[in-house]
Amino acid sequence: MNKGFVLWFTGLSGSGKSTIADRVKEELLKKNIPIEQLDGDEVREHLTRDLGFSKEDRDENIRRIAFVAKLLSRNKVGIIASFISPYEDIRKEVRDSVTNFIEIYVNAPLEVCEARDVKGLYKKARAGEIKNFTGISDPYEEPKNPEIELKTDKSSIEECVKQVIHYLKEVYQLDL
Repeated sequence: MNKGFVLWFTGLSGSGKSTIADRVKEELLKKNIPIEQLDGDEVREHLTRDLGFSKEDRDENIRRIAFVAKLLSRNKVGIIASFISPYEDIRKEVRDSVTNFIEIYVNAPLEVCEARDVKGLYKKARAGEIKNFTGISDPYEEPKNPEIELKTDKSSIEECVKQVIHYLKEVYQLDL
C-alpha cells in the first residue's frame, strides 16, 4: 500500500522545477498513485493572493502551502509542490511539520536559468523593474542536504524524472 508523501521541488526560477514536476506527476498518474500538484502561480492566484514578495510574505506563502500539503499527504495523497522557496529556515520548518517530506533541489546555475527565462523576468529584475527577485536582488539559500539533487544543466528532463521515480520506488519504497 502506498503512503502519502510531499515532493518539494525548490530552485531558482528557470531551473526546471515545474517542467520536471509536471512529468513526475504524469508518471505517477500512470501508476494510479493519488496525486495533487501545487504550483507557485496557481497558489498565488488563489490561496495566497494577499501576499507580496517580502521575506515575511514568502515565508507565510510557504507555510500555507505546507499546511495544505500536510493535510493531503496524511490522507495518502502524494503531493508535488513546486516553489522557489528560497530560504533555508522556512524549508526546515516545512520539513519539521510535514511527514514524508522529500526535498528535491533543482539545481541550475543562475546564467542557465537566465538563458531559459521565456518571460523576461530576470531581465526586468536586473533593470530594477522587479523588486525582491530571487537570485538577483534577493538571495537563494541552497539546500544543504536534499534527498534528491537534480542538476538540470547536466541532465535531461527524462533523466531527472527517472531519478525522482527511482527514489520513490527504491528509497521511499512506493509501489510503482
